[in-house]
Amino acid sequence: MTAPEVVSEDPEDTPAVLADEVEHVRKTRPRTNEDDMTLVGSVLGGLATTWLLYERVLPFSGALGFFVSWYLVFLAFYAGLTAVNRPRAVVVDRVMTSLVIAAPSVVGLALASTVVVTLSHGLPALLHVNFYTHDMSGVRPSDPYTTGGALAALVGTLIEVSIAVAIALPLGVITAIYMSEVGGRGARLVRTIIESMTALPSIVAGLFIYSVFIAHFHMPRCGFAAALALAVMGLPIMARASDVVLRVIPGGLREASYALGAGKFQTVWHVVLPTARPGLATALILGIARMVGETSPLLLTSGASSFLNWNPLHNPMNSLPLYIFNAVKSGVPRNEVRGYAAAVVLLLIVLALFLLARLVARGRNRG
Repeated sequence: MTAPEVVSEDPEDTPAVLADEVEHVRKTRPRTNEDDMTLVGSVLGGLATTWLLYERVLPFSGALGFFVSWYLVFLAFYAGLTAVNRPRAVVVDRVMTSLVIAAPSVVGLALASTVVVTLSHGLPALLHVNFYTHDMSGVRPSDPYTTGGALAALVGTLIEVSIAVAIALPLGVITAIYMSEVGGRGARLVRTIIESMTALPSIVAGLFIYSVFIAHFHMPRCGFAAALALAVMGLPIMARASDVVLRVIPGGLREASYALGAGKFQTVWHVVLPTARPGLATALILGIARMVGETSPLLLTSGASSFLNWNPLHNPMNSLPLYIFNAVKSGVPRNEVRGYAAAVVLLLIVLALFLLARLVARGRNRG
């Protein structure tokens, strides 16, 4: 009999196997001066070629078309110059890297240009304190910036969003609990409806509230009607985000609660919801950020006013989106500036909400 072959587990006894595995891994090399010069040459060469063809030879014009053509020519130059002394895998990697970097850069540039243009147009009104402490009652659109302000719109937005949150948050969390904790055929149906409502056009929510509450039940156009429309918009966002949060709660926590004799309601109330509290806070903030910038539902439900109204059940109630819409469409230059200033305030509110959501989510991940 021959002795069985003994395979050593010592890493030092298997250098050939490790060498074979390393051969299949493409080693990455740092960028060299030649790579940098290739990139710079492709940018400059693409710019020169595009200018010559786009502006001098072909009958084209326009900044957008020029930059798109420049980018396409740059990719062709970059791929060709890289292929001179690099393998095909490196060429594909460089081209795909350029595409991946360009996509978020375009989005970021569009966002930055929007913020800069809005801020530059609204800055003359933003520099006056009365813009934050006065309303537009008795103020003509052509009056100087030292008179009037967006106080009524700010207060109206806070009141309407607060009422909408008070309606949508409990319903959204209860719906999420039903979908994640109860389950069944009904839960699948509810999840399908919620996912469909997340893509619901905002004007449809406004038409629903207008046709049911204002046209049928003769509710006046007021802040409460606008809050109902905002609640319709925020409910699916909160329910969907809350459902995702509850579904990632470890099942072992539920099983431990059941093992201690707790029922379904006690497990959800004392175990699941406290564990998911940071995630639910994120869902709430995202829902508020969606509601605070809606305009079309408010056009049909709240009406617009120039005076400060603290009662959401009577008289029209202004809001920041409506203030911006009416100011910009007025055609009066000074009133348009006030509209841009209100847009800056709205952008800051939404930015603060998203930053708060990121901080809450980061705290949840660390925990």
